[in-house]
Amino acid sequence: MTQRVLIGSPVRQKPAILQEFLNSLKALDKTNLVVDFMFVDDNQQRESKDLLVNFHWQNAKIIIIDGVKTGKYLCDESNHYWTADLVTKVAEYKDQIINYALANHYDYLFLIDSDIVLHPATLVHLVSTNKDIISEIFWTQFKPEQPVLPQVWVNDEYTLYYQHRGEQLTREEIVSRINGYLHCLKIPGIYPVGGLGACTLISKKALQRGACFKELSNLSFIGEDRHFCLRAVALGLELYVDNLYPAYHIYRESDLPGVQNFKSTCVRNQAITPIRTNIKTTGNKLSLCMVVKNEANRYLSMVLEHARQYIDEAIILDDGSEDNTVAVCKEILKGKPLKIITNRQSQFKGGEWKLRQQLWQQTISNNPDWILCLDADEIFEDAVLHQIPRLINQPYYDYFSFRLFDFWSATHYREDEYWQAHKYYRPFLIRYQPNFPYRWREAALHCGRFPDNITELPGAISELRIKHLGWANPIDRVLKYRRYMEWDPEGKYGILEQYRTILDLSPKLVKWEE
Repeated sequence: MTQRVLIGSPVRQKPAILQEFLNSLKALDKTNLVVDFMFVDDNQQRESKDLLVNFHWQNAKIIIIDGVKTGKYLCDESNHYWTADLVTKVAEYKDQIINYALANHYDYLFLIDSDIVLHPATLVHLVSTNKDIISEIFWTQFKPEQPVLPQVWVNDEYTLYYQHRGEQLTREEIVSRINGYLHCLKIPGIYPVGGLGACTLISKKALQRGACFKELSNLSFIGEDRHFCLRAVALGLELYVDNLYPAYHIYRESDLPGVQNFKSTCVRNQAITPIRTNIKTTGNKLSLCMVVKNEANRYLSMVLEHARQYIDEAIILDDGSEDNTVAVCKEILKGKPLKIITNRQSQFKGGEWKLRQQLWQQTISNNPDWILCLDADEIFEDAVLHQIPRLINQPYYDYFSFRLFDFWSATHYREDEYWQAHKYYRPFLIRYQPNFPYRWREAALHCGRFPDNITELPGAISELRIKHLGWANPIDRVLKYRRYMEWDPEGKYGILEQYRTILDLSPKLVKWEE
């Protein structure tokens, strides 16, 4: 079905930048669309005015409205300088375009700033998403000393990380979540956001409901896009960003040489398969996966009793136990969905990665949302009970990394040159993405509990801590020492010097503090 789209833009722009903007509008694929254009001419340079007057495209209707041309707008290589009056004027221009779109019954309004260069496939693709409000992403180095950042954000004025209401985060966690959010936005897909602007498709439904740029008198945020976004959400509309066809932002004149390179990378109708298809923000279930062998008389009961309080199901791979490990699993996890796989003969020696991969395949065959991989001697601190739902019910992060503390007694963990795992964050919790090409590190020992390339997906750290009790018993330490020296005598997969410290008589220990 043919859809009618109005492309609108308030324009006060330098001629060279405006020319590239107009050229990209002409180059847009408009298949099955009837497209008209509406510009509010606020230009003070004759050459820019002439570019608008001379713009045309086939049979499209071109509407040019004279702006008031008041206020001094300055921009240089360092910044754009917006005053409150200029922002109000632009908001009024955009609402003027909205009123025209409503009065003339357009199916969509595509509002775009006049310093944006579009991928040719942008408009057709955005319409095909069937979203009421969706922006195409672009990235900008707003200040020379800053990294490039997107024109979309998570909440408030320009917060670039996800945080549940009431959730307390350390500075380190915040930084990791910012990095994870930015990483997420570079992976092809469509994502919910809390704020957007400058390159936005708006449906008739959203316009009829009242989406507009009029200033909210009780809001101090600067920028008409903030007021538009907050009003939209209050009206029950959702905001999205698409990044399959990123636009190019000519934020300063020195960005002009990059336009040609941008155009050369644009491939019309390029086929992209999103690798992040699971981004649910509610109702996510947590699957525990675990390899066990002869754990009945160690920590298994305590670990499972604790875990059952916050998991939804468990997948247990029993690697040839000779005790009642399986019976313990069944008893402790009674009432929870439970899958137990049994290897008649142990597969661990010489092929840990194959064992981990076997568990992985059994786990993903359940089509899980989130996977938590713990060993039978690992247990989270109690804060996990209320924090886990917050970690797994958000759209941006596909794994969380935690610190593991090697306990040398019931109350103390070890900390010295070779024992400092607790100073580093490692992934224990991941969101399953069915389209992602997971790869394993094929190592006989110390292969990792998850596929080796999961950090190609966006992730973050958590200050939740994990107790590793496997070293707390002196007898266990002797057995582990013998096993490592037998299976890895040259330190091919681990650190030989660390193996040799396992039997230290007086290691440095630190008391665990809850």
